[in-house]
Amino acid sequence: MSTRVLAGVTVVDLTRVMSGPYCTLMLADMGARVVKIEHPQRGDDTRAWGPPFVNGESVYFLSVNRNKESLTLDFKRPEGRRILDRLLEGADVLVENFRPGTLARLGLDYRSIAPRHPRLVYASISGYGQTGPLRELAGYDAVAQAEGGLMSITGDPDGPPFRLGLPIVDLVSGLFAGQGILVALLARGVSGQGQYVDIAMQDAVAALLTYQAAGSLATGDNPPRMGNAHESIVPYGTFDASDGLLMLAVGNDDQFRRFSDAVGAPELASDARFATNPQRVAHRGVLLPLLAPLLRRRARGEWTRVLRAAGVPCGAVRTIGEMLADPQLAARDMIATVVHPTAGALRLVGSPVRLSGAARRADHAAPALGEHTDAILGELGLSADDIGALRHRGVV
Repeated sequence: MSTRVLAGVTVVDLTRVMSGPYCTLMLADMGARVVKIEHPQRGDDTRAWGPPFVNGESVYFLSVNRNKESLTLDFKRPEGRRILDRLLEGADVLVENFRPGTLARLGLDYRSIAPRHPRLVYASISGYGQTGPLRELAGYDAVAQAEGGLMSITGDPDGPPFRLGLPIVDLVSGLFAGQGILVALLARGVSGQGQYVDIAMQDAVAALLTYQAAGSLATGDNPPRMGNAHESIVPYGTFDASDGLLMLAVGNDDQFRRFSDAVGAPELASDARFATNPQRVAHRGVLLPLLAPLLRRRARGEWTRVLRAAGVPCGAVRTIGEMLADPQLAARDMIATVVHPTAGALRLVGSPVRLSGAARRADHAAPALGEHTDAILGELGLSADDIGALRHRGVV
């Protein structure tokens, strides 16, 4: 289990905040060497984001930058640009999430780089992609959730639209970028040529909409907000137990029969109004009030035990802290401990990708700003005096 599937792959990481760092985190966890390029004075924006902080270190930054090396470099200056070019000579992948056109003005776009580095896989993550009338606009997760339609289907039916409680568009854009990079590396193994991976946040959120978008394309209708309920399945949603909220996901007629028996109301399954899912959807307003008093009789833990024993999908609505304490996560080695020189021992959520012949990697905490600058520049042949001069001039 010591095999690192991406061992030998070097990634030059020009990204910051979330979408790009999440992409390169996935690559680093699978063994790629990720060299994170940061501004010599500020570093990644998220180093200053908080609370929470641990001994002055941003938890936001620490959460998505483990297993990476930090090189401070102002590549807008000629000396910094030469160093970046030397780094790219030995790199397999470059990832960036600047606004389209920014790197082109520096001669660092794919069109400029590819002739000198034909094997390089170059990935860009942006708000709207590298083509189209909106290509030059910056991308922000909250705006993408709003304009991408995701907010319109999130929230109570009679309430306002809501943004999800995490930057889902940033995260999924990073995942799609990682997928594109891996596919491009596979293709390079055949052709010997790298290629360009163009990921747009708007495209990513559109892809997430799957059956909701397909339904709208087929009917011309906009899907409604359903809160915690499901437009096409009943009973599906949250219900009050005696000590909190219980989530039910009764997905077919057989499950509903078993559910009815388990809650002590077998007559519900034989009622013609509730015998099939289409009938339950049609009579949602009748069925749900009948279920509410039944489910308030027991605590969440009792219901999950009884209903799971009956094969009925359900779960308590838990806090993040409750979820993180679940023994199942521990059994899956999903909580990793790494040691940071300032923040100390940190517990972080590890990679969910498990391969039978390879180990996931959570060896090192996120780097301090510029922690690896001297070592990386030394690998490129710069002397201690050279590095000191560059540092004095603010290049590194």
